[in-house]
Amino acid sequence: MKVVLIDDHALFREGLESLLKRRGVEVTACSNADQGIEAAASMQPDVVMVDLRMPEVDGVRTLQLLRKSDKEIPVLILTTSDDAADLKDCLRHDASGYLLKDMDPDELVVALRKVIAGELVVAPELAGTLASIIQNRDEGLEEENKSVFSSLSPREMEILSHLTEGQSNKVIAKHLGISDGTVKLHVKSILKKLGLHSRVEAAVLAANERIFATKR
Repeated sequence: MKVVLIDDHALFREGLESLLKRRGVEVTACSNADQGIEAAASMQPDVVMVDLRMPEVDGVRTLQLLRKSDKEIPVLILTTSDDAADLKDCLRHDASGYLLKDMDPDELVVALRKVIAGELVVAPELAGTLASIIQNRDEGLEEENKSVFSSLSPREMEILSHLTEGQSNKVIAKHLGISDGTVKLHVKSILKKLGLHSRVEAAVLAANERIFATKR
């Protein structure tokens, strides 16, 4: 497993790098966004971990820049913030996960493997916050959402159902017997029709509406 870690705090960065290396994880530690983005581009890591609170270029902006260069690379936010607004902002920009820095190193390794496998991971302590975000996001929009979902084609609905399970484009393509590129085109169309910015938003919206509750 290859990981790029972007964190401006030297003690935390070096400590986590050491802990992960003892567990067989190959780590490239970077102190700022520029270094991290360059490392991600050259190394093609399995996952990038980003600190939320950094000077000059913060974690959300770093996430945006990473997504601009590679929409598929898993990006995991690792932070001390349990603020709902921070979680919402990161998910809106298609973060692959949001974890707190006080978690056990072994649990972090498990979370990294889940993210690499295409799952969305959020700190267990924030489960209630995530549920609240979902509820507030769609409050009063049920009828509108139903009409929006009806605009999706059968294939797009099929792909959306896989998105609700946190699957990556590669996994979806394998399930459906189509190419990664075809999945990307369908996801782009889904986001456009739903008026959303990220696949995470689409998955959360569909899961909240329970449109696949009787299908999956």
